[in-house]
Formats: sequence, structure tokens, C-alpha cells
Amino acid sequence: MKSERPVNLNLFSIKWPVTALVSISHRVTGVLLFLATAALLYLLDLSLASEAGFGEAAAILATPGARLLGWLAFAALLVHLIAGCRHLLIDLGIGESLRGGRAGAIAVIALSAAGAAAGGLWLW
Repeated sequence: MKSERPVNLNLFSIKWPVTALVSISHRVTGVLLFLATAALLYLLDLSLASEAGFGEAAAILATPGARLLGWLAFAALLVHLIAGCRHLLIDLGIGESLRGGRAGAIAVIALSAAGAAAGGLWLW
């Protein structure tokens, strides 16, 4: 009996289409933004608690690690926002074709990379 089942189930060796990568990144950035919101709410609470808390929050935000995490949160926001707009356009019937979906996914990657680079230059 010959089995037609796939032999290689290593997900890292599969060539994913660009549309799948953008869709997955939209979901991943949503989770990252949820986690970043918790961290930012903690810093907001710390800064509003007292004058010393504000100084502590400012000191935390002045560290290079916090700047990097802030930039990553900004980049995740851009990817999530632009990919979400792409999904809304697809819901409206724009870019539903295979060619349009691929072009939209490439546009999401290009716009997100350009925005993240501009945000990084502004931050540093």
C-alpha cells in the first residue's frame, strides 16, 4: 500500500507564500501589541502614582533596552495596522484575486519596513 501522506513535516522547510506570511505576521503582531499594552499600562500607572514613580518610569524608558522594545512595539503596530487595512480592503472586494492579494501583501511588507525604518531613525 502506497501512502500519499507528506514525508517532511518540518514547518521551517516549507516555502510559505507571501500572503500567508503577512497573514501570520498580522496575528503575531496582534499578540505582541496585547503584551506591549500591558507593559505600557504598568509604566503609566507607575508614572501617575507619585513624583518618584514618574522619575522611575522616565529612567526605565531612557534605557537602550526600553528604546529597542519601544521601537519593536511601534514596528508591530505598523505591521498590524497596515495588514489590517489590507484585510479590510479584501473584505470590500479589493485585491481578492491571486495577483491582487500578492501585490497587497508585498505592499504591506514594503510600507511596514519603510515606516519602521523611519521610526527607528526618529527614535535614535
